[in-house]
Amino acid sequence: MRISCTVSGKRAFSILLSLLLLTGAGAFVLAPSAAAQPAVAPSQSAWLDRMGTPVEGTNDWSCVPSEAHPRPVVLVHGTDTDMQESWPTLAPELASQGYCVFALNYGAMPVIWDPSHLVWGIDDIAKSAGELGQFVDTVLQSTGASQVDLIGHSQGGTMARQYLKFNGGADPTDPTRSKVHQLVTLGATNHGTSFNGLQQLYMLATSLGLPREFTSQLVFGIAGTQQLIGSPILKNLNAGSEVMPGVDYTVIATRDDNVVTPPERTFLDDGGNGQVTNQWVQDLCPANQSSHMGLTSDPDVAYMISDALDPTYQDSNPLVCAEPS
Repeated sequence: MRISCTVSGKRAFSILLSLLLLTGAGAFVLAPSAAAQPAVAPSQSAWLDRMGTPVEGTNDWSCVPSEAHPRPVVLVHGTDTDMQESWPTLAPELASQGYCVFALNYGAMPVIWDPSHLVWGIDDIAKSAGELGQFVDTVLQSTGASQVDLIGHSQGGTMARQYLKFNGGADPTDPTRSKVHQLVTLGATNHGTSFNGLQQLYMLATSLGLPREFTSQLVFGIAGTQQLIGSPILKNLNAGSEVMPGVDYTVIATRDDNVVTPPERTFLDDGGNGQVTNQWVQDLCPANQSSHMGLTSDPDVAYMISDALDPTYQDSNPLVCAEPS
């Protein structure tokens, strides 16, 4: 039903705040400006220090890839979270298997009531893709590897695809020169999401007279808006082919995802060329109840990731599905 009535700005703002409190959504952040944005790091060391304390098992810049695992693994978190929250389980697990594991924080914007406090993963996705590119270049230079494998959760998977297509991660003219061998995504917002109905609440709020741009940033942050179904950045990302030549894709989803809604919107179409493996966690372990955020720490998902990175993994590690918690 279309709502044609209008209300005062004060009344509409009260309604929006009520909606936010009911849904528990929204990150109150400052609009982008020269004054609000963190200063550019003067050196690589300062840039890395800005990300905070590395997660156990990550960012050992002396790590040399082994013959068994020649490609470093780069972990890319999602919206309104960071590497510290996302990877305390998966990172040490992969490191124990002998991988050189790296993780970054990206897409920072300051909180409106405390500009010194940064919220990660909410800035413009195109800008964040450039940050990922810088980080991958640093990893390649440090390790001497020619390629990396990426693991991206939620926005991290979508943003990694932005990096592949528009920021030099993949070379469509000569795939052997691509910087990425494989992308594993966990609940990625590849075709957008309604955020479990929050998109409809946002449309309601704007229909009540609130400015669209302000309301969108207030509810979702910049990156959240860009992950809504039908957003311009997703249309551009998925135009033509959804995959890049020479890159393998493993797309992992959970049927219990309440952030990517509907959850099958995460799956990619390779046009039948065999580059994409789309998998439900529940196809492997039917009793699995992993949530959206749970994809980063679920042991069944970790098994699927290890198998994707190394097809011989299952030869010496038979699957035993974890008991639902």
